Parts: sequence; structure tokens; C-alpha cells
Amino acid sequence: MKEHQITRRRILVNGAQALAGLTMAASCSSFAKETTEKEIHRGFKIGVCDWTIKKMTDPASFEVAKRIGLDGVQVDFGRGKDDLLLFDPELQKKFIAAGKKHKIEIASLALGVLNGVPYKSDPRAERWVDQSIDVCKAMGVKVELLAFFGKADLQGDKQGTDVVVERLKKVSPKAEKAGVVLGIESTLSAKQHMDIIERVGSPAVKVYYDVANSQKNGYDIYKEIRQLGKLICEFHAKDSDDLYGKGSIDFKKVREAMDDIGYRGWFVMEGNKMPLGIEESCRYDAQYLRSIFPAKV
Repeated sequence: MKEHQITRRRILVNGAQALAGLTMAASCSSFAKETTEKEIHRGFKIGVCDWTIKKMTDPASFEVAKRIGLDGVQVDFGRGKDDLLLFDPELQKKFIAAGKKHKIEIASLALGVLNGVPYKSDPRAERWVDQSIDVCKAMGVKVELLAFFGKADLQGDKQGTDVVVERLKKVSPKAEKAGVVLGIESTLSAKQHMDIIERVGSPAVKVYYDVANSQKNGYDIYKEIRQLGKLICEFHAKDSDDLYGKGSIDFKKVREAMDDIGYRGWFVMEGNKMPLGIEESCRYDAQYLRSIFPAKV
């Protein structure tokens, strides 16, 4: 009787262990399958700047993006003397509604107004950047472009750069808490950008990399992309000379550099050349990009 009980107990234990093993194996298999599927679906999204399609700070930009065949739109905050258009909660709701209607995402938001109202010198700009983080949070947007061209250019301006660093230090904790990344787009080199980011010391401050702007300023963009790596939060696709694939930007080499740094995400078109008209040129550029930057990799 005792020997029979031991044998029976062993059978029950062994059976339980086998069942647990099968359950674990199934769980691991399911997890592996899920992980693989996620990796397969992890590709690129193609968007466009709303100002490129002449719909700045206009929810109608989503309808245009849908016709072109894009995934999303980079929305500008608009212009204003004291406040910016996108600070209006009702306009924010209209964008969200338009996104749902047309199934178009907001790739990121952009403070292009800073080119004329410099962050380095104008108190309004400092207030706008702070307030813009609240807008990003309200609209569920994770990346915001801060523009530093024209009057806002930091090249050779040590005093202005110092002010920008201090202001970014002050606002970055709020951005971190909101889960928002502030992307610097400027005429600076990769090294100069890295110096600013190191001085600020926050993961909420990165580089918004425009391939054509950087090339125009004499930088080796394929080398810079690899140099900046994870410090790049998002990219502008642009060619100052022609339609994509016909100009001076080698987008296949851009893709190789992105692969090297593990970048997947938005590639936002900011086209300069529109020989076919706005929508047709953007459609051509988008189709060209999609052949190199697929939605699924």
C-alpha cells in the first residue's frame, strides 16, 4: 500500500510538472511569436509638414495627407503676437477629431515661430515652449520641434547658446514628466548639438535632424546620423535640389545610417521642390520614400 501511494504520488507530481512545462513552453512560444510580430511590424511612418502642403495649423491638412497616402502630419503651432493658434483647446480638439476621421496621426508638433521670435532672446518664446508641453500632453504627442533658424540661429552665438541651455535646463523637467521630447533643429553640427544636450543633461532634449539642411550647411549627414545615434528624436525628409531620388540626398544611404543606429519611426517630408504641384510632388516623394522606408521591416 505504501509503495503504491508513492508511485501514485510520483505520477501526480510528474504529471503536474509536465503540465507546467507545457504551459511554460506555450507561454514562451506565444511571447516569442508576439515579439517576432512586433519586430516585423516595426518600420517607418511617412508624414508631411502642414506648411509644406499649405495647410499650416489647419485640421484640413489631415484630409490632404490622406489623399496623398501618408501616415501623418507634423502640425505647426501657428503664429501670434502673444499666444499661438494651437494653444486654443477647441482647435486641439478639432485636430484630434480630424485625425480620427481620416485615420491620420500627428507625427509631431513644431514651434516654427521661434525662427522669428528667438528662444535665446525673447521672453515670449520661453513662455511658449513651456506652454507647448501642455499642448503636447493634451494631444498625446511625444515629439516637438524647436526651430533655430533666421533670427534664432545659434551658429557663432555663444551668449545666445548659453541662454538656450539655461532655458532648456529649466523646462526639461516638465518635458520629462510629460513624456515629451524637445527636438532642436538648427544649423549646428552634430558635435555642437551634442555639446548642448550634454550641458542640458536631460533625456527630454534631443536633435530633430533635417537631412537637407545639414547637407546644405556642409555636414556629412550619413556620418552625423551615426554620430548622433539615439540623440535623434525624429527626421525631416528633404531635398533642396529636386524631387526625392533625383536630387543630391542619397536616401538609401540615409536608410543604412538609420539602420545602424536602430532608428524606426517618423520620416516627415518637408519638400522644397514641387515641379508637379503640391499634392502630386508630395505623392511622388512619398511613394519614393516608401520604397526605401517600408511600413514593415
